[in-house]
Amino acid sequence: MQRVTVGGPAGPLEAIVEDSGAGAGAGAGAGSARCALVCHPHPLYGGTMENKVVTTVARALRDAGIPTLRFNFRGVGGSAGSYDAGDGETADADAAAGWCAARWPGRALVAAGFSFGAYVALRLAQRRSLGRLITVAPPVDRFDFGVIAVPACPWLIVQGDADEVVSPPSVIAWAQALDPQPQLVVMPGAGHFFHGRLPELHDAVNNAIRSD
Repeated sequence: MQRVTVGGPAGPLEAIVEDSGAGAGAGAGAGSARCALVCHPHPLYGGTMENKVVTTVARALRDAGIPTLRFNFRGVGGSAGSYDAGDGETADADAAAGWCAARWPGRALVAAGFSFGAYVALRLAQRRSLGRLITVAPPVDRFDFGVIAVPACPWLIVQGDADEVVSPPSVIAWAQALDPQPQLVVMPGAGHFFHGRLPELHDAVNNAIRSD
């Protein structure tokens, strides 16, 4: 694990890079041509790059041989700037994606995000070509997802059906209406923060990556 600074549009962004090198086992071949960016939940409600869902997703990616960068949005932790309702945070993610491209040239980018970070990751997919998108508990009833185009890459959505923050029926209906439909994994009994269910979240992400 290495703490780094990413140049963001509102100033420096605090970040952590974790590179598993060539990877290990069966995941190494699949992961070696990719790198990943992981976005955290809402900055105004305690979301940071240290969130346990974020770190679980990042670990699942690394276990598949993919190096990861997770970072704090503007105004969070040591990152400069202030909350910008998703617009500035998408610009932050785009800057972080550029950092990934420089660090791991020629690799396809996997963009992942949890809750608000899922919204940002999907918006990033409108700006950059991705190798894969992973959105965990996307807040479809809190932000305008209707104007966002379906990305041209494999896409995994993970949603708990006992989510107390994001409406599970809204997420499921939205996902099923998309064309083409993304892969949707609904975890029975899982709440928004996946308490007690993080190993299953890890496996859902890891299995999707290994299936590519």
